Amino acid sequence: MGLPLIKQEYSFSYKDYCQWDDGERWEIIDGIEYSMTAPSRIHQEISMELSVRLYDFFKNKNCKVYSAPFDVRLSEIENADDEDIFTVVQPDITVVCDPSRLDERGCRGTPDLIVEIVSPSSVGTDMKIKRELYERYCVKEYWIIHPYDKIVMIYCLGKNNQYAKSEIYTQEDILESKLFEDLKIKVADILASF
Repeated sequence: MGLPLIKQEYSFSYKDYCQWDDGERWEIIDGIEYSMTAPSRIHQEISMELSVRLYDFFKNKNCKVYSAPFDVRLSEIENADDEDIFTVVQPDITVVCDPSRLDERGCRGTPDLIVEIVSPSSVGTDMKIKRELYERYCVKEYWIIHPYDKIVMIYCLGKNNQYAKSEIYTQEDILESKLFEDLKIKVADILASF
């Protein structure tokens, strides 16, 4: 994701987003649109490696795993109409355990787990803007993967619905979810080939 790119001088809604047909990918956060750049090969390999592991883990459970592009619509108004939704993001990987949040257009409401794979152009957005956004909407677990630093940061929702200090995993570690018991992944398995 790049820097904000304002098309007009007003807040954009999901209704606006659905009408954009310019062949580009966009996200809207609090009414501001962000142009998304095409992911790198390394980004895609990491996404595929992790998606497969998460899919295998959740295969016979109630949770569903989705990889981008997959719209996650967030609003402070329950059952908001499209014109009242001012945030729609496309996380690299999304896990949703409440089937009532799923519809034909993606996820309407807060997913349980979101994973973002940072690139040089998205590190600030993923580390600050999205971390604050996901905390505000009570995403229970947020993973940030840094391919070039070969680390994974995990934020877990704690007291007062705020993220505790992140757990940091390196290539020598086994990543452990606090939200999903028995979800353990060797960091080297998803980052080893780079």
